[in-house]
Amino acid sequence: MKRVFLMFISVMLIGLSANAQNATKARQILDKAAAKVGTPTGAKANFKMVSGNTTTTGTIIIKGNKFRATTPQATLWFDGTTQWTYMKSTDEVNISNPTDAQQARMNPYKFITLYKSGYTLGVKTVGRNHEVHLKAQNSSKSIQEMYITIGTSNYLPSRVKMLQGGKWYDITISNFSASAQSDATFKFNPNEYPDAEVIDLR
Repeated sequence: MKRVFLMFISVMLIGLSANAQNATKARQILDKAAAKVGTPTGAKANFKMVSGNTTTTGTIIIKGNKFRATTPQATLWFDGTTQWTYMKSTDEVNISNPTDAQQARMNPYKFITLYKSGYTLGVKTVGRNHEVHLKAQNSSKSIQEMYITIGTSNYLPSRVKMLQGGKWYDITISNFSASAQSDATFKFNPNEYPDAEVIDLR
């Protein structure tokens, strides 16, 4: 009986060690992807987001935690604190302070800060990509689960799937390139939209 117990403990320890090594590898991959994406001067890319029967395509410009996303329906600016959303159909601009989850729905690169705390990490290799899995450690996280597809050679993310509020959002990313951006890029300029109604929701 003692021998069986010791064997059981050994198997458990081996399993825990393997899980820890896998989590460490996942974090290292995300660290490299974050360094690529989070270039201090800026970058841009195209994206397509699918949720249920809704598909949105557009372009995104990022610099650190700032971003500007442009779609056929709207333009969003986020300067790190404040978000401005211009709706073309109504000629309105809504001002808000979005949550991390709200940012992530329009900024597929939000994961570069999310993964650092509050998530259990794992990774597996699928073809020429790493598939990193993040699972929230408690139910208070607005994004409960996330899969990030990252190239094994260039460490660029090409797909982000996230579970929020019981709905999956599937974002594919293409044509990533470094592109120097000024901070003004991420702020709404009222002079460019003189007739727009501004609604402050903060």
